[in-house]
Amino acid sequence: MKSRRFVDLSICIEGGLPSDPPGMIPQVDYTDHEKGCESMLNYFPGVKKEDLPGGFGWAVEQITLSTHSGTHLDAPYHYHPKMDRGKPAATIDEIPLEWCFSDGVLLDFRHKGDGEGIMVEDVKKELDRIEYEIKPLDIVLVQTGAEKAWGNPEYLVTGAGMTRESTLYLTEKGVRVVGIDAWSWDRPLPLIAKEFQEKGDPKVIWEAHFAGIEIGYCHMEKMANLSAIGRPHGFQVCCFPIKIKRASAGWVRPVAIVDE
Repeated sequence: MKSRRFVDLSICIEGGLPSDPPGMIPQVDYTDHEKGCESMLNYFPGVKKEDLPGGFGWAVEQITLSTHSGTHLDAPYHYHPKMDRGKPAATIDEIPLEWCFSDGVLLDFRHKGDGEGIMVEDVKKELDRIEYEIKPLDIVLVQTGAEKAWGNPEYLVTGAGMTRESTLYLTEKGVRVVGIDAWSWDRPLPLIAKEFQEKGDPKVIWEAHFAGIEIGYCHMEKMANLSAIGRPHGFQVCCFPIKIKRASAGWVRPVAIVDE
């Protein structure tokens, strides 16, 4: 009888980590059981601390964060108001659920240097290596090795990134959801900004994101544990996003489902 293994592909949302730009770092305020007891005494007039189990009340957290904090799924609306060459771009609450549960494919580009572009030829070579042909609605995961820098400022400039052409190579084959273990689906933004200042070519700016103007697609960023999947294909990915009205992204806890 086959066993089924579930692999968590997400990072935790934590407060204070410098792996986001300053304005995007989540804040988590914790109310522990002792403080929760005080709240419960106010909520239930007449109750005493000793009336509650162990003198404890509820634990609660208040979180301040962006829809792009933690592991998240970007909707086409994040990239541009239009997708599919002129249609209104889908927001996260409009993403078809069938996009978010399908066969997974893991492409390993850890040999690429930080800031390098992952080209079409790189994708083709990797698919040849793992002996796989992309089919519609496959969920393609890109491993750059950036995960090793999570929790540190270096995370923002670690890992290779996809290009416009390599993104379209996947979406033209019917792929609608992809993911990466780096901060961005594109090459690291600080490195792109530096390149733009040096060369003055606006085509380098957010090119892989802007590919969604031609073919609408979603991508997950800040993924983790891709190595734990243990195979390049022959598994499924489940990645339903939190439903936020008219939002550009939603938090997600992607899971690889591996039958062994």
